[in-house]
Amino acid sequence: MKCSAYIATSADGYIADLNGGVDWLHTAGNLDADMGSEDMGFSDYMASVDCMIMGRKCMEIISSMKLTPEQWFYGDLRIVVLSNTVKVPPENLHGKVEMYSGDTQDLLLTLESSGLKHAYIDGGSTITHFIKLKRLNEITITKAPILLGKGISLFGNFDAHVKLENTAVSVFPNDFSQVRYSVNYS
Repeated sequence: MKCSAYIATSADGYIADLNGGVDWLHTAGNLDADMGSEDMGFSDYMASVDCMIMGRKCMEIISSMKLTPEQWFYGDLRIVVLSNTVKVPPENLHGKVEMYSGDTQDLLLTLESSGLKHAYIDGGSTITHFIKLKRLNEITITKAPILLGKGISLFGNFDAHVKLENTAVSVFPNDFSQVRYSVNYS
C-alpha cells in the first residue's frame, strides 16, 4: 500500500503553534492574490487517495473546527484514527472516523486486503511514525510564508538519516510554496 503525506507548515517548519492552533494558515501570505480555482493541488491529491490515517491530535483539531457537512473536505473517505488512549471519536465525528489502537503494520495489511491502495497519512507524530516504520513513500509539504518562531514541529526524532529525492517544487500566487519528495530508506 502506498502511503503519502500532504501537510502544511510555517516557513520554519511548524505544523501548529504551541497550543495546537493553525489559525495562522488563514492569515499568512498574500490574501489579495487571485488564486482562481487553484487549491494548491489538494483536490488532485484527495482524488489519488482511497483512505486516510491520522493521529488523535489531528482528529481533535478537525473536531474543534466544527465543520458543517458542506465544509467537510474528506467526502466519504475512510478515515482511521490512531490512538492508544481515545476509543470513541468526538460526537461531531461519529460515523466519519474509526478509532484504531493496534499494530500499524496490521492495520495497513487489513486496509490493503480490503482493496485500498493509497493512504493519506496526516499529523506530525503519525507522519514521523510512518517514516520510522519505513512506510511513507512520498511527502508533500506546503510552506506558508510566515515564521512562527516556536510551535509543534512537523517531524520528531529519527534514528537515522532519511533521504528525500525526486523533488518537485511549485510556487503559488498567494506566496505559498510547495515541495514534493519521494522517500528513500536505502
